[in-house]
Amino acid sequence: MNLANERALAARAKALGESADIGALPELAALVASPSPLVRRLAASALGKLAGIVDSTASVDLLRPLLADAHPQVRQYAAKALGAFGPEAAPVLADLRDLYRNPAEKDYVKRSVAAAGKTIREALRIAEASAVHRCARCHRTVAADEYARAQKAFQRTYCDRCFDEVFLDRRNWETRVELNKTIRAADGTVVQSEGERIIAEELKALGIVYRYDNRFRIIKGYAIRPDFYLPEYDLYIEYWGMEGNLDYQIGMLEKRKLYQQAGKKLVSLYAREKPRLRQALREKLAVHLRIEFAQPGADAVKRPPDAKRVGR
Repeated sequence: MNLANERALAARAKALGESADIGALPELAALVASPSPLVRRLAASALGKLAGIVDSTASVDLLRPLLADAHPQVRQYAAKALGAFGPEAAPVLADLRDLYRNPAEKDYVKRSVAAAGKTIREALRIAEASAVHRCARCHRTVAADEYARAQKAFQRTYCDRCFDEVFLDRRNWETRVELNKTIRAADGTVVQSEGERIIAEELKALGIVYRYDNRFRIIKGYAIRPDFYLPEYDLYIEYWGMEGNLDYQIGMLEKRKLYQQAGKKLVSLYAREKPRLRQALREKLAVHLRIEFAQPGADAVKRPPDAKRVGR
């Protein structure tokens, strides 16, 4: 893009942000996809200035991918803009949290991310104060303290009675999960299956930092436990080790749907791939991360100059 064209588009983005024009969204949608970081940054800023005027859901959907933009100022301005949408930006809170926790992120971006998250949460609190909530199980109207307790624990709405029942069921399930962790990977991580052990050891060999089996709120009150999360790349890995079980398959489809709805990058590995699991992992990571890997057995990772990494 030549300099004159870039300046013209940047000026147009700025003008749209100051126009209070309800019809500005389609043009801004094109500008946020511009190859120019300057234009993307100003388009993100314009969307934030038009909060309350243009469609909130569409605007949040446009801004959300910019949180993973290669340029830190674009990420910063996208976060600022999302804060202006208040409760409507609630779906991006998890994205903001991951961006803030990224150790490679710029400090000034983190400050904007923290401010946006605080604004969104406070707007949600105000909105919730006037709302009527019903138990997700028995449908009884719940009191404010019941609602707060259930949201903190499960990100779902339960009355006290149903809360206790769900808490007991969840605790028993968590205990079963922990008891199933009997296989130790080379780095000391204790996993549930040989497939997961291979994945953990291959990630370690590649020098990729991962978190194993952490509970994570992903979308609309549902909490999932990804097998592996790569914070450096904001990427999730699931090892589907029981493909022949019908209930397991139903749960697998539901979990994959949540990832898709949240716009999360997911690598799926299957029990049938176990004989070549290390190679399958490298191949699928290469697709998502635009990274060249050496052949299995070698530890080298070759990143092209434009390889996209979270926070870079």
